[in-house]
Amino acid sequence: MDASGPRERRDQIRRRVTDEGFARMEDLAETFGVSVMTIHRDIDALQTEGWLRKVRGGATAQPSALHHGDVRHRRQAMAAEKQRLAEAAATLIEPGMSVILDESTTALALAALLPSRGPLTVITNFLAAVNHLAGEASIDLISLGGAYYPAYDAFLGMRTTDAVRSLRADLLFASTTAVTHGSCYHQSQETVAVKRAMMDSADQRVLLIDHSKFGKRGVHRLAALTDFDLVIVDAGTPEEHLAPLRSANVNLRRAAP
Repeated sequence: MDASGPRERRDQIRRRVTDEGFARMEDLAETFGVSVMTIHRDIDALQTEGWLRKVRGGATAQPSALHHGDVRHRRQAMAAEKQRLAEAAATLIEPGMSVILDESTTALALAALLPSRGPLTVITNFLAAVNHLAGEASIDLISLGGAYYPAYDAFLGMRTTDAVRSLRADLLFASTTAVTHGSCYHQSQETVAVKRAMMDSADQRVLLIDHSKFGKRGVHRLAALTDFDLVIVDAGTPEEHLAPLRSANVNLRRAAP
């Protein structure tokens, strides 16, 4: 018999799927002493929150076109490349500027470099970036509220979009989940809505993408790469991915190796 409530059980399911990568419905039902139907409902709820993805026979934490992977996994992926992208992006920032950071872990790598570039105004919906920059004397921090999405560790939705549109910034630094046929894509409509508002609110838009983005897929189109003033890629990005972008007049820059 299940001794825990639904919230505690779902939290344990989330951690198990994240740690193991995959868990079977029947195994979860046996572990928690509940019916398989109850586990189905738990998995549905966790999928809606963006923590995991329901697949035949169980649940997985592996990313897909509809599931981005939780923020812990995203922080660990391509960490060296994200650091190089952040270092290249930081050279564009001058004291006194206002900067928007999206909820990407690439932008989080840039957030760590911002205090030394100040004074700056930083606008973000990414709670991890807010926590990192809070209390920094050289940073005037504007946190965008809204509905909190724990899998993204970010605020998204209509209230966040409205908050972005009420502001103006010199620079936007954003990343994307996938690049396909010269456009960038994401798994959630909520993410796309907020990022579009950020693009509209910035005088210059900079997209930071590591080479793994070219091998992924997304469902919801954000924008063409030509809608960004500059696209910075990591040194390991194959030329076969970049040649079509150059032909389409995308302004490209490689980060240092």
